[in-house]
Parts: sequence; C-alpha cells; structure tokens
Amino acid sequence: MEKLSVLFYTLVAIDFFLVAKQLDFVHGSPPKEAPPVGIYELKKGHMSVKFTNWGASIISLVLPDKYGNMGDITLGYDSVKDYMNDTTYFGGVVGRVANRIGGAKFTLNGTEYKLKANEGKNMLHGGPKGYSDVIWNVTKYKNDNDHPSIRFSYDSHDGEEGQKKYTPVNLAQHTYWNLGNHDSGDILSEKILIFASNYTPVDSELIPTGEIVAVKGTPYDFLEPQTIGSRIKELPNGYDINYALDGSPNEMKRVAIVKDKKSGRVMELSANQPGVQFYTGNMIKDVKGKGGFIYKAHAGLCLETQGYPDSVNHPNFPSQIIAPGKYYTHNMLFKFSIEP
Repeated sequence: MEKLSVLFYTLVAIDFFLVAKQLDFVHGSPPKEAPPVGIYELKKGHMSVKFTNWGASIISLVLPDKYGNMGDITLGYDSVKDYMNDTTYFGGVVGRVANRIGGAKFTLNGTEYKLKANEGKNMLHGGPKGYSDVIWNVTKYKNDNDHPSIRFSYDSHDGEEGQKKYTPVNLAQHTYWNLGNHDSGDILSEKILIFASNYTPVDSELIPTGEIVAVKGTPYDFLEPQTIGSRIKELPNGYDINYALDGSPNEMKRVAIVKDKKSGRVMELSANQPGVQFYTGNMIKDVKGKGGFIYKAHAGLCLETQGYPDSVNHPNFPSQIIAPGKYYTHNMLFKFSIEP
C-alpha cells in the first residue's frame, strides 16, 4: 500500500512547518498502534503555547497585552476529550485536502475518485475523519532551551477517505484567533489587512465557481486595513472565502496583519501557499469553550493558508497533486507584537 507521511513542526516563535512525502510500501503492511493522547507545552519568555496530539491541535497560546496582562488568544476547550467530539476544527491540522471538494469527487488521469462527503454532497477538510480527528505521533519534543519545539507525524494509508496515489494534498492549520482574548467577545472590531488583490468566488454551497476576481469594489477588499465588521453585513453570513495571495505561489510572502486596538496585540502571518481562507467563525453557535465561556458567531477568526479550494476540479487553479516520491511543503510564520 502507499503511505503518506506527514510532519508538523512548530517553534514558539511561532513557525509552523508542514511536510508530506509519498512513499511506496508493500500491500498489507499492518498499521502501527496509536500513541496515547496528551498535552504538550512550549514556553519562552512571557509566551506559551499548548498542543495536543489529537489532530496536532493548538489548544492555547498565552501572551501579554499592552498592559502586561496575560491572555489566551485561541478558541478551544478545557478537556482533550472535547477536541475528540469537536465539529468546529478548533486548532487542528486539517487534510488530507483542506477546505471543500465539490461533489466529493474528482477525476485524475482519466479515473474518477469518489470521496466521503461530510458537508451535504461535498467533502470538507478531509471528510468524516480527516487529519484533525486522528492521533498523531510526537517524534520530537524539546522545552528546555532557547528554541523549544515539537514535531508531530501521521502516516496516512493509501485509500484513506478515498484518496489514492498521485493524491491531492492541501493541509491547513485551523486555529481560531481572538487577539482580545478567547473570551472577550467577537472579533468584528479587529482590523485586518490581507495581501491579496483577488479572491475565488463561490456558489451557495461555498464551492468555487472557478473564477478569480479582483477584490476592488467588493466587501472582500482588505488591501487597506479595515475592521472586520465594517462591511460584513453586505455578506449573507460573514467571511468564508479564499484569497488568491499576491506574490509567487511557492515562496514565503506576507499573508495578513491583524490588530486589536483594545489589547494592542498584533499578529502578522507569512506563508508559502498560493491562497488563504479567511473565515470569521460564522457557524459557531453556543459552543461551550474554555472556562465554560460560550462562543457565539464571530468569536474568532481563521487564516488558513492553503491551496485554492476544489483545485482538483478546476484546472486553472494551482495544482495540489503530489506524485509518489515528491514532497509537499507548507510553511507558516506567525509573528506577535504589541502596539501602544
């Protein structure tokens, strides 16, 4: 059978590094026993980040605001068991193909592959059991020096959720951010700048139409900093759209800058992917989170760097197909600072 080996590497800097390589194995190789599920913390200075190997998920990120008050800026749960029953993808690594595949099928080299639908007739974030719903191995964990780090790995077998050799690969990191603190309310007053002149419009099921359209003159235009809530009412439910990032598709480039005036926190994101899904937590509805706080719509925002959604069904989109022996590499760099 074919095995897809996936690595997730992070520094408290915070630098995320996702790699996938296709390897060929003899048919019938037995699966390895799953490791226990645990919580792992990285600390450096006044900053700390916690993970669980369930879904290689970020479960907290604590750092000071402009007044020196510490706060957790990621939405999530108190218990790892809650992540196992999660339907919001809080903090997880989603894949093998993040975002949506229309009709839960695609054709490659003349063969149609039928996948497992989990959002109506479509596949979302890898299907009913994507990478955010599996136990990852912890292959490296250092928290006793100036460069704390952790590495997760997961072996994805041939045919998992319908995927085969010459498989599409599109991983995304699905943390919900609220720079004011996870329990501070909505993110509509936060300002965002997105380095993208174009976006990929979608139909009523959030499947791309195949067009690549300029953001200018639309509510999707964040080429200049705007509060997230400034034009959100012009959209049916809020932002849940892929931006075609400016710059070379495979090189590190600026993706977005988010600022929260009240806390003074600033988050800058860079990545080497061609797109980013900007999602404003539109479908969050009375979710009981950390400390019993109830998350509602727009309680957090996601910036999921990625290949374009449904690329397998749109030849004009950047390809996500990875051949055996080839690498997929996805780098994300999050930088945090404070403005007075």
